[in-house]
Amino acid sequence: MATAPTQDGWPVNQAYQVTGMKPWAWNALVRFRFQLEDTIQRNCLFDQPKQTTPSSKDVTLWGVPLLPSKGHPGTNVVLCKFLEASGYRVPEAFEMLKETLRWRRMYVIDTIGDEQLGGDSEKFVYIDGVDREGRPVWFNTYGADLKDRELYSRHFGSSKSRTEFMRCIVQSLESGIEKLSFKDGGVDSLVHVADMTNLGNPKMKELKDILWTSLVICRHRYPEIIRRHIMINVPFWYYVFHKLSAKLVPWPNNSKFVLARPSRVTQTLLKYIEPEDLPRHYGGLKREGDDEFSELDKATEVVIGVKSAKRIVIPFTEAGATVVWDVAVVGGGVSYKEEFVPEDDCSYQVLIRKTKRLREVVRGSYYINEPGNIVITVRNKSFGKKKVLYRTKLKPTVPMYLLLKS
Repeated sequence: MATAPTQDGWPVNQAYQVTGMKPWAWNALVRFRFQLEDTIQRNCLFDQPKQTTPSSKDVTLWGVPLLPSKGHPGTNVVLCKFLEASGYRVPEAFEMLKETLRWRRMYVIDTIGDEQLGGDSEKFVYIDGVDREGRPVWFNTYGADLKDRELYSRHFGSSKSRTEFMRCIVQSLESGIEKLSFKDGGVDSLVHVADMTNLGNPKMKELKDILWTSLVICRHRYPEIIRRHIMINVPFWYYVFHKLSAKLVPWPNNSKFVLARPSRVTQTLLKYIEPEDLPRHYGGLKREGDDEFSELDKATEVVIGVKSAKRIVIPFTEAGATVVWDVAVVGGGVSYKEEFVPEDDCSYQVLIRKTKRLREVVRGSYYINEPGNIVITVRNKSFGKKKVLYRTKLKPTVPMYLLLKS
């Protein structure tokens, strides 16, 4: 079969081999490119052609030129997102693209990153770390963090403040998109983590409106930019509603939503985010401004059986350094203690931390003045297996008495 060139000179079969797309998907992309090229060349992307209408040949979306004949490697990636969101129906994809561009012009989205919005809103809507596949993680935690009534009223008390907060959400999303790479094999999507705490509170009904509006904007104005929505601390009524509606109306995008009740937040997030990249308040090991560990210091995972205990032994053959460690348990129901057990049988064991319940991420440290082992004993008192995460680091240390002596 002969290969028919596209409008900008690409052989169809060759392009199919390069992109790895299915033939029917590539055919839709070719038709989408033809229509977009023709519309932009005639300067009809926004309005009917007029001499006073600015040229649309330089129009971009998320930093990627949309004119196919420019040959930018990211154009196909962006167009495929609109095709995928519309079920590869070219007319619907084209209309969605046009509406997205009009919306961005109407609300001046391209320069939203330069705006000073909301003051402290970046504490509640922010990009932090990546998931296990390298996608930036976009956190929306205003449901959990805006508990103070005065703070809540400041952000949601008026139509103007709610509009500004929505712009903060879009501004944060745009900052995440700047970290993406729209090319074959690049990271071209985000993971969205939304904390739904207080969503059912009748005194905070604006939370639900803001969340729904943001989800609608993501779906229609940022198609396929969000790879997965992880909804945590989900109220029971919403959890049941979502499960039932997913069975009754099996929409294609239902698979993008992951729901976690409060008791399973950490377990769920760790499926998608490494413990070193997951913030401490969600059960991970990441601390803001941590000067001891970084995301490069990987954690070790151990599983403790039902009604059993495990000893984590960290050996040290040389003295003169301080060992630092983090310990976290996925779920509750365990107790632990920390000891230093010297190698010399004539030396005394040191109880670093007596037995207590492990409720959150614990950081400990101990100066090693002789060879021995740090022993962390974790006892599982529950009727289910528990996962424990820990990591250690050895830091050369000058003893205090030497510093005072000098």
